[in-house]
Amino acid sequence: MKKFNHVIVRRPCSAIKDGISGGTYEGIPNYELALKQHNDYIAALVQCGVDVTVLPADERYPDSCFVEDPALLTRECAIITNPGAESRNGEKEEIVEAVSRFYPEDKIERIVAPGTLEGGDVMMVGDHFYVGRSARTNEEGIRQLTEILEKYGFTCSEVKLEEVLHLKTGVNYLENNNMLVSGEFVTKPEFQKYNLVEIPEEEAYAANCIWVNDTVIVPEGYPAVLKAVQDLGYKTLIVDTSEYRKIDGGLSCLSLRF
Repeated sequence: MKKFNHVIVRRPCSAIKDGISGGTYEGIPNYELALKQHNDYIAALVQCGVDVTVLPADERYPDSCFVEDPALLTRECAIITNPGAESRNGEKEEIVEAVSRFYPEDKIERIVAPGTLEGGDVMMVGDHFYVGRSARTNEEGIRQLTEILEKYGFTCSEVKLEEVLHLKTGVNYLENNNMLVSGEFVTKPEFQKYNLVEIPEEEAYAANCIWVNDTVIVPEGYPAVLKAVQDLGYKTLIVDTSEYRKIDGGLSCLSLRF
């Protein structure tokens, strides 16, 4: 099943070593290794049958390779978010030009202050969007998002986060009713109607896999998650994200898929 035709990514910058880190994973990103891993990530996406738009590195924003956060791209509209992390807020203006290549101006919406929203807090399941209320995404941002999505025939519901940075840090939808869950998301009532695949605590990072046209890209080094995904019948590709993990980033953070 082909659902995505396009992907946007942004090259990591040399300032990636200064990216925001909650300290969960030790170490400072190695820029050269991060570049290699980014190349491998792009190659994996291409294998999934999408065209990849590669944006240049932006040295002003150490976290700007996490291109998922400043925009949300749906089949009907694009939404420029208003990131809640102050050091990242300017990234929203830098993504507009790329988004404009694929969406007409009247289909590009915006989250505006005092609302905040980051794309990592939004998970699309068919025509429904789950959005996590987090340190980066607030109630007003969720209200605006819901209003925008309803205009295009979509629905939206809030999920309160207690432990993780972003919603998709701990839960990701793989299509076909399958959902990877870890930590607090195992028992969330919102997700009980799906086939939940519980990720062991020691591999919680790998709950952040991405489905791209019937292939699931899995981070390297998590054998239990890899086997669980393969047991669901998916073709898999493995990409090392060790340098992005050090600044709390994962596979979904690194691209906009639409």
